[in-house]
Amino acid sequence: MNKLIEKFKGIHPGFILEHILKKRMIRQRPFALSINEHPQTLNAITKGRRNLNTALALKIEDKLELEEGTLALLQTYFEISQEKEKQKTASPNLSILRKSLFWDTDISKIDWDRQFKAVIQRVFERGNEAEKAEIRRFYGSKKVDTVLQSKTRKSYQISH
Repeated sequence: MNKLIEKFKGIHPGFILEHILKKRMIRQRPFALSINEHPQTLNAITKGRRNLNTALALKIEDKLELEEGTLALLQTYFEISQEKEKQKTASPNLSILRKSLFWDTDISKIDWDRQFKAVIQRVFERGNEAEKAEIRRFYGSKKVDTVLQSKTRKSYQISH
């Protein structure tokens, strides 16, 4: 496998392109114009604000004499790392949490970020040890401990 790919796997290809251009002392605007591309497009890619499509990757690789597919593969690996990050933080492992723990709601519609206090309290009141461990893993011990320590219920009072 290409050394460049192994070294920079998971990093946005625009950052690598910017590094290559600087190393070769090539300015972005003239380079963009030399490959019939808008300078703004190239700038957005080098700043990581825009993904690199395959057609443009091939033009850049040809002009810079890089191995064909290098930048396109870097883009793919970057997208894979982004997706893994999204999946990792999207929700706790639902195969560990019993649906009956959330009997009053559809577990697939829980917003795990916004409703973290209610989720933590529910699991630590009614969950088993495996469920508590999963919530601690997902949210982190510090966040769980903060929620559990701040959990104070107001006593019932009769108003006159």
